[in-house]
Amino acid sequence: MPAHAHHPVEILRFNTCGSVDDGKSTLIGRLLYDSKNLMEDQLEALERSADITGGGAINLANLTDGLRAEREQGITIDVAYRYFATPRRKFIVADTPGHVQYTRNMVTGASSANLSIVLVDARNGVIEQSRRHTYLAALLGIPHLVIAVNKMDLVEWSEERFLEIRDEIEDFLPRLDVFKDVKFIPISALNGDNVVERSKHTPWYEGPTLLGHLETVHIASDWNLSAFRLPVQWVNRPNNPRDPAWHDFRGLSGQIAGGIVKVGQKVMVLPSGMKSSVKEIWTYDGSPHEAFCPQSVTLVLEHDLDISRGDTIVGHFLKHTTQTVQAIVTDIENRINIATFDPEPEPDELAVNDIGEIRLRSSRPLIFDGYAANRLTGSFILIEQGTNFTVAAGMLNPPTELVKPEYNDFAI
Repeated sequence: MPAHAHHPVEILRFNTCGSVDDGKSTLIGRLLYDSKNLMEDQLEALERSADITGGGAINLANLTDGLRAEREQGITIDVAYRYFATPRRKFIVADTPGHVQYTRNMVTGASSANLSIVLVDARNGVIEQSRRHTYLAALLGIPHLVIAVNKMDLVEWSEERFLEIRDEIEDFLPRLDVFKDVKFIPISALNGDNVVERSKHTPWYEGPTLLGHLETVHIASDWNLSAFRLPVQWVNRPNNPRDPAWHDFRGLSGQIAGGIVKVGQKVMVLPSGMKSSVKEIWTYDGSPHEAFCPQSVTLVLEHDLDISRGDTIVGHFLKHTTQTVQAIVTDIENRINIATFDPEPEPDELAVNDIGEIRLRSSRPLIFDGYAANRLTGSFILIEQGTNFTVAAGMLNPPTELVKPEYNDFAI
């Protein structure tokens, strides 16, 4: 049996962010190009697109900047996902926009990341968008952070300039107090220095290359495995008349949002409070004895309970996910000043790209954890009725007191 059958390769999800023209798309292109993760047709497409970038030169950013408007303007608008692998790990990378107008797209791309790479132009140093994206990475609960100081070739590989940027960021990192680890790496995405191969221009830098760090950063403990949560996405009833064995099958399908579930484990369904135990667990690979976050599974319970989409199966009591409920904003508590990270109390409104705290009232109970404890059950979006536009994304604070049964009032 091959070795990989016993040791499955880990998947690292990461995103790149930072200000406009800091080199995010070029960095991803360089990672793909230098790690030999490009097919022949992709290389040919790069050559064909050279006329768009001008000068006939291959632009590695075109590997992720797929919209023609992005290539012509030299900016990233939408989130582009790319997949690549090395012998040590598989990667899913989201190239997210740097322009403040598309900050909401950055949040979308970073929401499921294990690691965030914030690029800083060595010439410009730490600017407002650098601080905003670092703050958002912390707010999203991303445990690992890389500060990639890019375009070091344009400051003559100055160690002094690199240390100035590092010190400025380290001054405000303690206020965020979320990241498990922070790595500072001097790079040139355009030329490939310290991206995949170590640069001869930085003898003063003793840390890993960017890819070396991505391959070795510890992520096994990032998922919440302490409390079982399964938001029910759909009730699986095959009702296949050709196979009597599946005629009466009734499973509850969804992605495990937290914890571990085992056959025989006692569980509770919320909000009804009904109890049962796990009879079978089904996954794409068969019927294991146990499953864990973030696997997608189908559970069969010992009792035929009235369960539907939007319910949550839990391993014990707790005080949202696949259900949609009506809600109103009852208060705006504060707005965060990105320059200082201080809260400004009771603003008149939260505009596009603002960050702040609000209170919501929902028409139905929500089963949730605080976002710091569980990123999947502690997050939500607000949708405008009539247009179906997403107007805000949020993270729930844990409840601090018992909520009255007539309504739910949450601090966010």
